Order: sequence, then C-alpha cells, then structure tokens
Amino acid sequence: MVFPFLRPHRASPAVRLFIRRSRTIIRPFARYIRRMYSRILCILLTLLAVLPAFSQKRCRIFGLVRDDAGLPIELAAVRVLGTLNATTTNLQGQYSIYVQADDSLTLQYSMIGYETRKRTINRPQADSLRLDVTLPVYGNVLGTAEVKGQGVQSGSTQKLAIPDSRTTPSTTGNAVEELVATQAGVSTHSELSSQYNVRGGSFDENCVYLNGFEIYRPMLVRSGQQEGLSIINSDMVESIGFSSGGFEARYGDKMSSVLDITYKRPQGFELSAYASLLGAGLYVGAGSQKLSFMSSVRYKSPSYMLSSLDTEGEYSPTFLDYQAVFSYRPSRRWSFDVLANYSDNRYNFTPVTRSTSFGTLDEPRTFTVYFDGWEKDYYRTFFGAASITHNFNPNTYLALNFSTYATKEREAYDIQGEYWLDVATAQNEMGVGTYMEHARNQLRARVFNVGLKFRTKFTAHTLLAGLNLSTQHINERAREYEMRDSMDYSLPHRPDRLDLIYTLDAHTEMDSRKWELFAQDTWRMKADMGLFNLTYGLRFTYSQFNSEALLSPRVSLGFLPAANDRWIARLACGFYYQTPFYKELRDTTLTNGVAVVSLNRDIRSQRSIHFVAGADYTFRAFDRPFKFTAEAYYKNLHNLIPYSVDNVRTIYYGRNMANGYTAGIDFKIFGEFVEGYDSWLTFSLMSTKEKYNGQWIPRPTDQRYAINLHFTDHFAQTGFWSRLTATLKAAIAAGLPFGPPHTDRTRHRFRAPAYKRVDLGLSFYAIKPGMTHRNGRHYRVKNLIVGLDCLNLFGIDNVNSYYWVTDITGAQSAIPNYLTGRQLNVRLSIKL
Repeated sequence: MVFPFLRPHRASPAVRLFIRRSRTIIRPFARYIRRMYSRILCILLTLLAVLPAFSQKRCRIFGLVRDDAGLPIELAAVRVLGTLNATTTNLQGQYSIYVQADDSLTLQYSMIGYETRKRTINRPQADSLRLDVTLPVYGNVLGTAEVKGQGVQSGSTQKLAIPDSRTTPSTTGNAVEELVATQAGVSTHSELSSQYNVRGGSFDENCVYLNGFEIYRPMLVRSGQQEGLSIINSDMVESIGFSSGGFEARYGDKMSSVLDITYKRPQGFELSAYASLLGAGLYVGAGSQKLSFMSSVRYKSPSYMLSSLDTEGEYSPTFLDYQAVFSYRPSRRWSFDVLANYSDNRYNFTPVTRSTSFGTLDEPRTFTVYFDGWEKDYYRTFFGAASITHNFNPNTYLALNFSTYATKEREAYDIQGEYWLDVATAQNEMGVGTYMEHARNQLRARVFNVGLKFRTKFTAHTLLAGLNLSTQHINERAREYEMRDSMDYSLPHRPDRLDLIYTLDAHTEMDSRKWELFAQDTWRMKADMGLFNLTYGLRFTYSQFNSEALLSPRVSLGFLPAANDRWIARLACGFYYQTPFYKELRDTTLTNGVAVVSLNRDIRSQRSIHFVAGADYTFRAFDRPFKFTAEAYYKNLHNLIPYSVDNVRTIYYGRNMANGYTAGIDFKIFGEFVEGYDSWLTFSLMSTKEKYNGQWIPRPTDQRYAINLHFTDHFAQTGFWSRLTATLKAAIAAGLPFGPPHTDRTRHRFRAPAYKRVDLGLSFYAIKPGMTHRNGRHYRVKNLIVGLDCLNLFGIDNVNSYYWVTDITGAQSAIPNYLTGRQLNVRLSIKL
C-alpha cells in the first residue's frame, strides 16, 4: 500500500529521509491492516452465508392426543418423519414440539394399542400451531400390530430402533441380533456368531418371537463360522421389543431375555437389494388396505472373512435363506396371516496348515500344525406359521395360531493334524504329536405348536390370555472319537492297552408334549402423584417328558411422577422356569474317555427369580435429546444344569447339580451425540457364580464388565460431503472362564483375555431421498448407498477358544484359537 502524501519525489532531501525512515515503521502496520481487512471480509461473507440458516423461523406445534372416547392418551409418541425430532405426550395427553417453519413436514402420532396417524403440514407460517389428533383403538391382529416411534418405557420391555443395515458395518449379516448385542447387559465374544449372552445367561436362555411365534435354532452348530443367517430379516421388521429381565407372563419359558419381533405390512410397492463381499440379498414387498405380501432371498458366504483365521485352507461356506409373509384382511372382523421360511446352510472346509504365536515376551511360543482331512456340514431348516384372527370389536380379538419347525442336520469330519509346539526364540521343541478327530452326527427334529390367544380392553385394564400345546420329536445319531499321540505316546497313556482320549457312540430319540397357559393384566392408574403402569400375570406349564408342573407369577410396575415427567421408575419381580429341551436332557457321562448318553427323565426345570429396579431420565443437552438409563438386578438361580461352552456349542451335564446367583448393574446413555443421528454408550458390571460339588465357582458366562459403543457422524452439515457418514462400533468385554476339555467344571478357573474390537463403516449416499435431477425431476430410486467397512480396525487378536496339548508327563498347554483379523468390506445397496 502506497499513500500519495508519502511520495518521495515531491519532497526535499530531509523530508525524503524522514519519509524513508517512516516507511520502515508504517509498512508493518500496513501489512497488519491488510491482513485484518481480509479476515474481516471473510467473516462478513461467512455471516452472509449462514444468516439465512439462523433466520429460519421455528414453529411450535402443540396439541392434545385423545382416544375414541375423547380421553387423553399419555406417553404417545410424536415424531417428525425423516428426522429424529420427537417427543411424547404428558399425563394429560398434551405435547409440544418445535419445527422449522420453512419446511414442509409430516408428523406421526403413535401409541401401543392404537392406530398410527400422520399429519402433513406445508410450510407453517405462524409462530405456533395447535393440532389435536385422535388415535383409534387398534384391532390387534396377531403379528401385524403397528407399533411405530419410541415412547417412554413404562414396562419391562424396551422398544429398539430398527437398525439401518445399509450403513452399519456387519460381520454376520444379522442386523437385529447385532443391534441387540450392543445393548446394556448384553455381550458377545465372537464376531462370527449372532448369538449373545444376557446378564449371565447362556445362548439357550434367550427367547425369540417372530410375529408372536417362538423361533428355534439348529442344535449341532459348534462354531461361529458354521452359523447361517438368522430368520429375522431387518428389511421386513416393523418393531423390535427387547427385555433383559423381569419380562411379562405372556413370554415363554426362558430364564434370561426376550426378543419380540413384529414384521410390517407394506401399504405399497417396496424393493431393495444389497451386495457385499460377504453376501447379497433381495427384498420385495407390496400391499393394499386388505392384502399385503413380502418376500426375500438372502445369500451369505463368509469365506473371504474366514481367510484371515490362523488355520489356512479351503473354506467353502454357503448359506441361503428364503422367506415369505402373506396377510389378508377381507373385513374389519377377520384377518389371515401366513409366514414361511426355508434355509439351506452348508459348511465345507479342507484345512491345510496352521501357525499360531502366543505366550509372553519372556516365554514366547509357536504352534504349527499340518492338516490332512476335511469337514462337511449342512443344516436345513423349515419354519411355517399361520394365524386366523377374529376381531369382536376394536378392543377385543381371538386368534388361532399354528406353527411348525423342522430341521435336518448333519456334521461329518475326519481331520488329522501333526503339530509342533516350540519356543519361538530358540526353536526348541516342547511338544510333538498327532491328533485325529472324527465325527458322524445326524439330527432330525420336528416341533409343532397350536394355540389360542385372547385380548380385550376395558376402562384402564388390558387383559391378555393364551393357551398353547407343543409337541416335539427329536432323533439323534452321534458317533465321535478323538485320538491324541503326544511325544510318541497315545493319550491317555496305558502300558497294557491303547485308549482314545474321547469316544462317543449314541442313538437317542425323544417324544414330548408341553402345555402352556398364561393370563396377565395391564392396569394403568392415574393419581395425583403421577401415572402407574402395573402388569401382573401368571404362567402355567406342564411338561409330559418329566411329568413336571410349574407356576410362574410375574409382576412389574412403572411410575411416571407428575412433578417431573422426565423421570420414570421401574420395578419387576417374577419366577422364570426354563423347561429342559433336548440339549439339557442329554445326560452325558464320561468314564475313562468313553461317553455314554441317556435322556434324563428325572431332570427338573432350572429356575431363576428376577429382582429388577431401574430408572430413565430424559433431558436435552446442546439442544438435542438424550436419555440416561440405569438398572440393577439380582437373579436367584436354582436347579441349575451345569454346562461348558466350546466356541458357540453349549454342552450340558444333563443333571440338576448346582444353585447360584447373578447380580449386576447396567448403564446406558442414548441420544444425538451428533445432531440427526442416534448413538449410544453402555456400561455393565456383573458377577455370576454357582455352587457345584460344594464349591462356589464362576459360571461359564461370568463376564465381569462390558462396554459397548455405537456412534454415527457425518462429514458436513450441508453440501456434497453431507452425504458421507461414518458409523463406529466398539466393544470391550471381560474374558470368560475356561478350562481343559472333558474335565470337571471345578478345573475351569482360567480367564481368557478381554474381547476388544472396533469396526468402522463409511457410507456415501449417491442418491438420497428427496434428491432431484437437474431438470427438477425426482429419482425413481429412493436411495443408493456405497459403503466401505474396515472390520477389526485395530487388528486386535481376540481369542475364541483354546486347543489343549498334553504330553506324557501330564503338562498341558492351552493354544489360543484366534478370531478374524483386520479386513475391508465393500457394500452396495439400493432401495426403490
């Protein structure tokens, strides 16, 4: 910058000297002013760009939500569709929600037991707008009840948001189970399996319902890589209910948890498809007011993921699943629903070599195996269900239900391995040997259910009752043996004869019937101090196989104080019996390595008495909604059937031999950590032990702590990069107890290392809902998403199980079987 009055040729020599000296002083100030001018200009331009966003008007929409009789509905969910902006009505049925006045929007009003209503508002111009809505009582049709939105949890079952499988990194392809595994009190220790533990319970203690029908799993699966797709297809899900304890009497005979899935009924044409390096799927749905149909085909092939395991070889797993749902309502009085699922799961494996490094810095070890042999397994299952429902009036219905489950399973392998156990630094051989494993196992099972369900509502009471008869036929033929030859000696070593370390040859068959009856009432009481939600019921079960009759009283209470409706408190207590199914009935006695199997008719049902106390607190931080949940629980366990866990296979002792307890506390913070995206963090502490043979020992699921994080973020608020989102899943879970195989539970006093894993998924919306062509026309595609996942982001070596090497001296070494390493997965999804 040059000032005119400082030009030197118009001044005398003395003045010019003064001016030159002055320039050395003025120039730094001129540069500073120039920089400040640029910064001020940038700030002004930025303010001009963002002022329109700040100047957008906000409109307050308020009103009253009533039922058909004009009575206010408390705790109804009010949500702005397409966003996470939501609220609930208070005890007087009143609501208030703020929206952007410059946008057109649709409000959705929903409540359990009532029909869902939507109201569209085109650019509200007023500062406030009153909108009263009436929700008709829903004629509850089995399996098609519309339950949308998330309200306040006043009972023991929480409603979970439907997972967006298109943007979340997944290793199993089972989005619903992976969502459940991130909840408080729930844990998993293998990314290859969709099974989960809830508050110290085993995999078999979780009850799963689909459209009101109980779901069963294959029984011969022993490892996560053999698992196929779950019957639950997230593309077809309408609502997810989950209870980790203290659940109602209408749910069946399991001791730990309930997962209640309801499929949707499409009102128009729907089509979506996805593909990735791990599998692919196609979903088609169509419907009208009277008729609806959904169908899906899914394919899963995790061979790419299994290639990162320590054991190298030819992995050839193929899992195929087909599902169809049909619903027909000829009138308001009648409805017919049919569901069918067929799955064909095959697992072929030819191992070649394995090299595992383990130990400590002071004592590093290497375990090398050269294999010869193969494994061929298949699991074919069919599940069918049908219901006929008659609605006497909007508050009363009677449903007749049928379901059948059939499975044909085969497990066959002959694998021989020659191994070397060495000191990694010196290459000194600590053990050399050979082992051979053989199995020819076959199982067929058929389960048939027929039942009635009745529901009615009067004044403040909702009555629910049901009757069910179940028949089970199972036939299993099992032949297994294991040979170990360590340091030129066959184990167990005997000088006079050659013995195998383990052998089994059994043929068992079971026919059984079970009768179930339940009745429960939900009573909503209003008082000056607040709203009470009391659910109490009784469940009766009679099992023919062991001639056992059981009564299970259950009660839960929710309280929403009038003084502060941000808080809600819950109490629950009840008796939960787990009637023994086939695996629990198998009494396996091992004598000198020879296993003898029989079905124990004197076995009793395991019992768990739940005591649960919890509270929710909803609040706003950073002008975004959050909810904090805490629950403490204690479970008194009686008539336990001890078991051990090998990978994902649960091996029961077949006898009531222990009593125990489980105690813990769960915390969860849920909300919009980033505006517009749901995220949550859970933290759990737990201890579970059983008294076995006079000793208190930790149960196989004694996980002392667990932390789960599900976090979603976007790269920008607006513009091109706003279409790029990131989802992070992280889990840290304490290690579980373990011990040598085919040994007494009292020897299982070791602890595996903690399970630690982080998965990161990047998703780019090539087409988003509402996007248009340059000519203004909308795309026919609702969304098109391209994703890139980094599975096991930090490459942590997690331990799944152990292989034990024993030499002639009896010294044993536990060789860790590591899970998958770091891998990339590419995915593509489209929705019309």
